[in-house]
Formats: sequence, C-alpha cells, structure tokens
Amino acid sequence: DTDFWLCMYHSCVTPTGAKCEANTFDGERCLYGALSDSIRRLLKEYKRITAKAMQRDYYEHFLQTLLEQGSYSDVMFMVHGEMFRTHRCVLSARSEYFAHMLETKWRGKTMIALKHPLVGAVSYVSYLGRLDIDMSYVEDCKRLAKQCKISELIEELEVKCKQVQEFVSNKPGTCVKVLTLDPHDWQLQDGMALLADSALPAELRVGYGQLPFDLTDSFPSYPDICFRVDGYDFLCHKAFFCGRSDYFKALVEDHFSEGETLQSLPGVPVITLHDVSHDLFTRILYYIYSDNTQLSHDNVYEVLCVADMYLLPGLKRLCGRTLAALLSEENVLHMWKTAKLFSLSRLEDQCTEFMAKIIERLVERVEFAEVIREDAGSVAARQETDSIPLVDEIRYHISSNVQTYSAIEEANQKLHALELLLNYIGLDC
Repeated sequence: DTDFWLCMYHSCVTPTGAKCEANTFDGERCLYGALSDSIRRLLKEYKRITAKAMQRDYYEHFLQTLLEQGSYSDVMFMVHGEMFRTHRCVLSARSEYFAHMLETKWRGKTMIALKHPLVGAVSYVSYLGRLDIDMSYVEDCKRLAKQCKISELIEELEVKCKQVQEFVSNKPGTCVKVLTLDPHDWQLQDGMALLADSALPAELRVGYGQLPFDLTDSFPSYPDICFRVDGYDFLCHKAFFCGRSDYFKALVEDHFSEGETLQSLPGVPVITLHDVSHDLFTRILYYIYSDNTQLSHDNVYEVLCVADMYLLPGLKRLCGRTLAALLSEENVLHMWKTAKLFSLSRLEDQCTEFMAKIIERLVERVEFAEVIREDAGSVAARQETDSIPLVDEIRYHISSNVQTYSAIEEANQKLHALELLLNYIGLDC
C-alpha cells in the first residue's frame, strides 16, 4: 500500500544504470550478464551510494519525505488499516480522478476509507513517480491506473511488461517477480508545475505556466499560505515551501508575519515579502514546486543571491550550471569569486580548469595577481612556503591528462609562466 502513495508523489526517480536486485527485471538482466558466479555475488552484495543519494536537497528526497512524514497533510486515506497522510494539492495535480473526487464525493472530508489494496501504490506514484510492484499485481495496477487516469503509469506498465516478456522468453531459467517503474523526471516535474501555475497571480500568468489559463483557473489547488510580493498575492502551499527551504519554514512556523489573513480565503495567512521582486519570486516559485525554473544571463546573478538568502542550495547549483555556460576569458576571475562566495564547488572547479587553459595570457593581467594574493591571504596562519588553493588547482588542471611529449612541453610552459608570476609578486608555494 505504501508503494502506491509514494508513486503519486515521486513518479520518476532512480540512479543511472540497472539496479542489481534479485527477482526484479533490471536486476535479473544485470545478474544474467555477469561473467562468473563470483561477479554475481559481488553484484548482489554491493550497496550503491552515490552523490545523488547522499545530497539532501534533491527533489525526490523532498517528495519522499513529504509523503512518509505527512507534513502539513490535509487529507488522510485509510487503506486496510494503514493510514496515509497526503496532500490534496499533490493528488489533484497528479491525477484527474483524485482531483474530481476531492471536489465531489470526498469534498470537505479529511478522512477517507478505501478498499482497493493497491491504492497505496497509486499514492506512491503520485508523489515519487517510481514504483516497485509484484508481478502478480500488475493487471490490478493497470486497471487502477486507468481508473485514476494516471497516463504515465499506464504507459510505463505497458512498456515494462513487454520488456519483461521479451527478456524472459530469450533468457531461459530467469524469474522476474518484481517490476520497477521509472517514468521520466519531466513527467513528475510538469505535474507539480501545475501547482506553480495555479499559485501565480492571474495578472502575471502571461509567459509562464504549462497549461491553458482556463484549465489553470479551474484547477483546485487548495492553498494554505499566501505570499504577498509587490502587491501580488501568490497562493502557495506550506508543504512545499517549508519542506524545501528552512528559511520559509522558520518564516511560517515562527509566525514572523503580521497575522493578516486573505479576505477571499479567510483561513489562509498572508506573509508579505519585502526583499524580493515579484519576477524573482516567480523564479523561486517554479523551482520550489518543479525543481526547475527559467534562468538567463540577465537574471541568474539575482536569482543566485535570492536562492542563497532563502536557503535553496539546489537552486544555487542550478544557477551555477547556468553561469558555467557563460564562462569566458573576460569574466573567469569574476566567476571564480562568485563561485567562492556562494560555495559553488563545481563552478569553482570549472573556473580553475578554464584558467589553466589560458594561463599564459592570464598571468599578464594585474587582477589575476590580486586574486592570487587574496587567496593566499585567506589561508589561516599561512607560512611563507604554504600552498595557495587557487594555484594548486590551476597546477592540477595544467598537469592532468598530459600524455604526449608535445602536451608535456605545453604544460611545462604554462607552469613556468605561473611560476614567473608567483616570483614577481613575492609568493613561494
């Protein structure tokens, strides 16, 4: 049952590559292709830990936590004695069936009893987009997906079942007992973006949103918090803003607002934000709901500053990727300082790699020498011959992957140019 609800929230998340678990489709393919029994044993025993799995800010981790902990839940489902604390906004955005039922038969109810044993699985898909289902329940799950009008689940079931049939018929002796569904990330994000579309004030919807205005206007989003920015009211959800940002969690839970409520929705509190424009807040809004937003050369620095203020590390990394695409010889030093200031380690590394490529021209610039002096000064209790982080990184990128004689000569010339600059400015490292 829990699997159903997680899918409603998640709908699409797995690490890259086959997941080696016995009796699953991907796992059996992985084990079948192993060259020996010892390799099969290693595959079965190996626990894959990736940077993606460990990074707390990732979208799927937030959605899974939202479902499992039920923070700010406004409707509960009782399924064969098991309780699921869910959110009307998520269920409505992900399933036409739930959107209709919550406005009709279930309208006003906070506790709903359901009999179908796979209802939990549908919730799982709604939140996470991903589902592990026993092969014996596949047909039941298909029927329930059709009833709930979750098209991506129906399509994924059809594709996976066909793959399993082909695999088993071509590989005698294999047994697949569990089917893992992994729809594409964009399907989940587009579904959640509908909540951002609905939160956007009607006056600002031109140029934003995924759906026609008439559908957005009629969509029941069940807001429970209003952020007022530049006089515009954004009708939002505590579950998303508090779940994704500790800044907003403190703002909402510690009652930093004036205690005002919305006239059109008396139970919805209003918090006025004075430190952000409505355009920048719109970028934040779409990121919080869908894990993506519109960034450009014109707004990326402003969005980065606001993301840092609102404690949104994932949005900062998104800004970092946009900035990396703008790297040039003219802005690389400024970009490196920005990466250091906002703790964007990936962008910082990309900057030092770029510096290494143009070091023979870079050493002629006065501002580069100043940057090296500043970086040396930032090392606490630095001794005369201690290393300088920026210089170490540039040296590393100059020397890495040098294999041919000509490449070695080129690297030595670059290192020599850097050493001459260090000697000129009186630094030994």
